[in-house]
Amino acid sequence: MKLPLKDLLPDAVQAPEARASRGIQSVEVGGQLLKALAHTGRRMALKDLAREAGMTPAKAHPYLVSFGKLGLIEQDLVSGHYGLGPLSMELGLISLQQVDPVRLAIAELPPLALRVGCTVSAAVWGAEGPVIIRVEEGPSTVHVSMRHGIPASLRYTGTGKIFAAYKDPAVVLAALEKEAQHSAFGEAAFALELETIRKNCMASVRDELIAGISAIAVPVFDGFGKLVLALAAIGATSQIDTRFGSAQAKAMREAAERLSARLGASDRITQSKPPT
Repeated sequence: MKLPLKDLLPDAVQAPEARASRGIQSVEVGGQLLKALAHTGRRMALKDLAREAGMTPAKAHPYLVSFGKLGLIEQDLVSGHYGLGPLSMELGLISLQQVDPVRLAIAELPPLALRVGCTVSAAVWGAEGPVIIRVEEGPSTVHVSMRHGIPASLRYTGTGKIFAAYKDPAVVLAALEKEAQHSAFGEAAFALELETIRKNCMASVRDELIAGISAIAVPVFDGFGKLVLALAAIGATSQIDTRFGSAQAKAMREAAERLSARLGASDRITQSKPPT
């Protein structure tokens, strides 16, 4: 009698979907309650929490009791509302300590460059301003000096404008003074541009620093709502659509939102909206 091929193969070489299919359904169902609390970011009444998780209050309650015993959920003694418990808080803090935003960003760049069709980069705040830490070339070559370790202008680059919009104003002002652009930060037009960037979670430049070169930049936040790095796409003006609703802009925002979510940022921080 011949045995099926899957029975002849060791577990290590069987199809990934076969190994990944095993799980405990009740844990996955109950986990929707934890997801709902994390998504809303506030304590909730039983009926509201159950509705958000897609179940009835009667079904949700036993899960909440068990999660409460584990410390994943706690119930307010006065209002009766449910919120995340001390164990959830501890797990979240430990997770944030273990995550390296730079490592995550570097891993994100190669597929992002292919998706947007141009060169992409990641930058952090250095000793005196934004510094590019990684560049991933796209399918189309960009004829501009872009390499690891070079600073980004706060006033004329998408990357710099992201930091100008989200860093502490006093820190930005000091950096602008060293960049010989002190007056720019006080200009009404520049201040309005930074406000628009904060509203839309995206900056764009078109033929500003170098004629024929344009860019899109987006912020990446941590779980405390602080800017940790900026992603940027740069290319020939004819090859990059800097409008908010373009496919390239959407790809950049989605990449930033994924990284921010990995770092613990909530949707309220990362969600962008079309310009009005």
